Amino acid sequence: MRHRRHLLLKLSAPSRAIAAELLGVWGIVTVVVGSGIMAERLSDDVGLQLLANTIATTGGLVLFISLFSPVSGAQFNPVVSVAQWVAGRAHGRNVAPFIVAQVAGACLGAMTANTMFGLAAVNFSSKVRDGGPVIAGEIVAAAVLVLLIEGFIRSGRAGLLPWMVAAWITAAYWCTSSTSFANPAVSIGRSLSDTFAGIDPTSLPMFFVGQIAGGAIGYFAASLIFD
Repeated sequence: MRHRRHLLLKLSAPSRAIAAELLGVWGIVTVVVGSGIMAERLSDDVGLQLLANTIATTGGLVLFISLFSPVSGAQFNPVVSVAQWVAGRAHGRNVAPFIVAQVAGACLGAMTANTMFGLAAVNFSSKVRDGGPVIAGEIVAAAVLVLLIEGFIRSGRAGLLPWMVAAWITAAYWCTSSTSFANPAVSIGRSLSDTFAGIDPTSLPMFFVGQIAGGAIGYFAASLIFD
């Protein structure tokens, strides 16, 4: 037992943070995709499917953000990681490894969910999500996400973020036309599952545009209001 603890303590802080980002996004995407598959199998009602997916996602967000916040800040999102760097809270050299870990975690999460439900580990989604209104939904989803993260950090209430992020994503599942992906890494992972939560890979570029634009808007708004 002592030998095992000694080995764990040898991990550097940056390595632990990268591992936390990978595991956190893995967990969230496993929940999002897995609950979507389960919802499809239990009901033909799309409204009930979205409700089930929402409830599971809310629980997953609270759990994994709370668990890994002390290790990596539980950024779990390339847009958030870049915002943290711009705000001077993260070293530039950590941004790329974090983003790689987030994308890897998202892909592994989708593959895990697919495998648990007897599907091919990778089956690219055919669910096209495009059009101006849908991209506008992503802009709103990402803008509010970054605004609330920056706002709570800048006002000294970062401890509330697990609940506040989950609260916004819960609301945004229902109030945005895109059902609030708001995360490039998660979007990539969800493209690997041709199920309820999936997104056709051809829809990703415009989703990225909306997410990045929304993140910039949210950061600018937080800078104006909370500085």
